[in-house]
Amino acid sequence: MSEGGRYPGWRPGIELRDDWLALTREEIIDPDREIVDPHHHLWVHGTKENPAVYETKQLLRDTGAGHNVVQTVYIECRSYWDLAAPEHLQSVAETAHVAKMASDMPQGGAQIAGIIAHVDLTLPLDHLDEALDAHEKAGQGLLKGIRHSGARDEDRASLMIPGRGAKGQYSDPDFRRGLSHLGTRGLTYDTWHYHHQNRDFFDMVRAVPETTIILDHFGTPLGVGRFTGKHDEIFDIWQEDMADLADCPNLRAKLGGLAMPDNGFGFMDRATPTGSDELLDLQGRWYSHMIAHFGPERCMFESNFPVDRVSVSYAVLWNFFKKLAAELDAESQDLLFAGTARATYGLPPA
Repeated sequence: MSEGGRYPGWRPGIELRDDWLALTREEIIDPDREIVDPHHHLWVHGTKENPAVYETKQLLRDTGAGHNVVQTVYIECRSYWDLAAPEHLQSVAETAHVAKMASDMPQGGAQIAGIIAHVDLTLPLDHLDEALDAHEKAGQGLLKGIRHSGARDEDRASLMIPGRGAKGQYSDPDFRRGLSHLGTRGLTYDTWHYHHQNRDFFDMVRAVPETTIILDHFGTPLGVGRFTGKHDEIFDIWQEDMADLADCPNLRAKLGGLAMPDNGFGFMDRATPTGSDELLDLQGRWYSHMIAHFGPERCMFESNFPVDRVSVSYAVLWNFFKKLAAELDAESQDLLFAGTARATYGLPPA
């Protein structure tokens, strides 16, 4: 039994409400467009008696719902760890398990083409290399990078998915040393944090130019707890932060993850799920700002499933992305939907 995600406030099964998601249906837009989804998880929540499962069967049902998703990238979420292993090697079991699931996926649908694993980047270099070597072996050629997220907020009680980042993580010399080491090994670094951490993140990105860094989920603008009802106020500061971050050439941005419960849009508690037009109206400005400053060559759409599945179906989410990109030229759309993800993670052609 996996403790997939290990999110303290998560309600197991909330991401699996198929009947609820089916209440909002849309015709698939541009169904032939090739898509690489660079950010999803797999897990088993709940108990042995009542598990909530989102693994490759459920993933393929979503990716096969009408859009032409050909490749995906798995992002660590503390699933499948071997808690009996030495602490710095416990996460290797996650990489091995996902690589095995990837090899067993049927041909003809989406394929897991990359794995982003978890390693503690503050480890001494000998232990760090031992862990990275073990992940590379376990990944069977799929390991592309590491995520050691920095998300930290002192008001954990208001968050459904409180981050595990250490205090001062981004400025920690040991952490920065490990982050730099990833670059020397040709590995990327993904991170997730909250909007009020963007300036600390900016300082870190500038300090480690040799490593390709991927910002997940827009820096997670919060909308719960002390940030309830403050999207406009946060956006004013956030857009300046993102404009500064765009000046860092080693930084890439994943565009998605704004339908998480902690973003505060309240989608998951409604009688019917949101649709693509409403997403465009409520969230389009965040996406447009990123594309304008980073450029399509450094941006990629992401599903963040099954986390964002609590709010929106896969079909509707990618319809939203297609509506958002409709005014862009063909090359820009190709980059946003597949090209940037492939270039960032070194994925092979589908």
